[in-house]
Amino acid sequence: FNLIMGKEECKTMLDALNKVTACYRHLVIALGSTSDSQNLREELKKTRKKAQELAVANRTKLTSLLKDKTISKEDRAEYERLWVLFSSCMELLEVDMKRSLEIAQDFPLKVPTRHLIQTGMTGSTTTVAARAMSVQNMKYEADSNIDTADLRDLQAEITQVSQMMEEMEMKVQVAPWAVEAKQEAGAELKSNMSVGNSSVGVISICEEEPKEEEGGGGSREAGFASICAVIGFFVIVIVALVLGYLVVNM
Repeated sequence: FNLIMGKEECKTMLDALNKVTACYRHLVIALGSTSDSQNLREELKKTRKKAQELAVANRTKLTSLLKDKTISKEDRAEYERLWVLFSSCMELLEVDMKRSLEIAQDFPLKVPTRHLIQTGMTGSTTTVAARAMSVQNMKYEADSNIDTADLRDLQAEITQVSQMMEEMEMKVQVAPWAVEAKQEAGAELKSNMSVGNSSVGVISICEEEPKEEEGGGGSREAGFASICAVIGFFVIVIVALVLGYLVVNM
């Protein structure tokens, strides 16, 4: 029973980290665009700190479970699979944090050095940030050092995440290529199940069934066009032959 609870707890914690990491990536995309603002910078700061807290909790839990010599072979395989997923989340988080640092340095808010880019994104990112933080409404603080102090903090946090990933590889030896997936790639996108509370909810995928009437009409039109093309070809050939005959006999 404890093993089952531990496994479900790991999945829940990993799902939360995956959600926050995805939200953070969505926010980073808005950096440097016309949607960029003081609020966005605060949302990025809070979201990445939340992701790091979840990362530490995931690492601690999974490390202790994988070091347990009494767990069964099946449970170990499942924990190794979760460990690979966790490592992937951490790699994405590190990449996005580095990207955030580079873009924020190129587009300072207090003393702008270049115009924001019209990327086509509009509106506020507050909903995404609130979902990442699991709150109804975001609270903002006027931080006058968003271009300096926050960037220094971000640089330090990137180093911490990199060190955490190195320590993970030293403490737990899990070969990613030896871990078998439980479902096909993209299976979650093909699922007809409703989106849960843990999902980002940014992108919706809708699959529409083709309508028979429209499909039948299109087939009939295509067939009629093909017949007309054949008739037209033969008419052109006959006219060419007649003209050729007249020219030869004149």
